[in-house]
Amino acid sequence: MAETGAASQTNPLRWLVVAVPYIWLLLFFVAPFLIILKISLSDTAIAMPPYTPTFGGIGAIDEFLSQLDFENYAFLADDPLYIGAYLSSLRIALISTLMLLLIGYPMALAMARAPSTIRPTLLMMVILPFWTSFLIRVYAWIGILKPEGLLTLLLQSLHLLGPHEQVNIFRTDYAVFIGMVYSYLPFMVLPLYAALEKMDGTLLEAASDLGCPPWQAFWKITFPLSLPGVIAGALICFIPITGEFVIPDLLGGAETLMIGKTLWMEFFGNRDWPLASAVAVLLLLALVIPIVIFQNQQQKVG
Repeated sequence: MAETGAASQTNPLRWLVVAVPYIWLLLFFVAPFLIILKISLSDTAIAMPPYTPTFGGIGAIDEFLSQLDFENYAFLADDPLYIGAYLSSLRIALISTLMLLLIGYPMALAMARAPSTIRPTLLMMVILPFWTSFLIRVYAWIGILKPEGLLTLLLQSLHLLGPHEQVNIFRTDYAVFIGMVYSYLPFMVLPLYAALEKMDGTLLEAASDLGCPPWQAFWKITFPLSLPGVIAGALICFIPITGEFVIPDLLGGAETLMIGKTLWMEFFGNRDWPLASAVAVLLLLALVIPIVIFQNQQQKVG
């Protein structure tokens, strides 16, 4: 038995299985990040690619360090446009995440407490929007929210608006919040449902037998036990919303400033790859803390 255990520990396939996730991260996260970091420390050039130097060889340390250019980062720190874009992105992401939590938590709780026979159907209804392209779903909201769209026609048919009145929320932050909540709601509901579905229902029965009101039992039992799902859902939504480009570009207006739109404009509009890369690096660094928190939370749950 001891020889069998030792053989399994030295099995090269075992180490290969462990190494696959790290190889994946190295190829598709670390390597692209290093490329972007390299470009962010370069100068803009009218060429293809539109930056220089390319750091063809490292050579001496002093020579290598002399090639690094931190002007892009200094420019971002001094320009109020980019600072405002970062702060606006964090504000929109935070508000959207709170709205998602307020809407998604009751949905997940209702799903977890529904009869076991209909839970698969409810779960399928949550993931059903994924069967349609994300871009098509966002475009559909344009037809709903534009002044002459379906929402205006509906309110006019219900006599909540006059025949010449229109709903003017398209190309505003309100439309962006609607698009964010609609698009990311499944990512909030699914982690919450996974946490609530595993909760022991006898704890609530015991609390009720001891005279604990339902609202107090929720705050003292249900919500604390669901915190892993709350944290996971919040981070899964907050991180991509911060860098979202499609929704603010299609539903937001000129005053909707998000770092995703700014990043796209620098890359494809101004063709300033070094500055755009610096924007991307700072965005990633700003999200490192929630990513680390998410990983630690996943390890605790596991």
